[in-house]
Amino acid sequence: MKLLFDQNLSPKLIRSLSDLFPNSIHVQWVNLDKANDRTLWEFAHENGYVIVSKDVDFI
Repeated sequence: MKLLFDQNLSPKLIRSLSDLFPNSIHVQWVNLDKANDRTLWEFAHENGYVIVSKDVDFI
């Protein structure tokens, strides 16, 4: 499973979880840190990512 971490989570989490979830990324790494929720969802869907966010009103 590949995880896509939202901007409200630290990129350090990815390094900590890399053994369990290889190929996971942070939105900053793909220039989506300013993107709206819909754009993030579309990117995740098209590229096989599961979104991880603390945002209670994400889409």
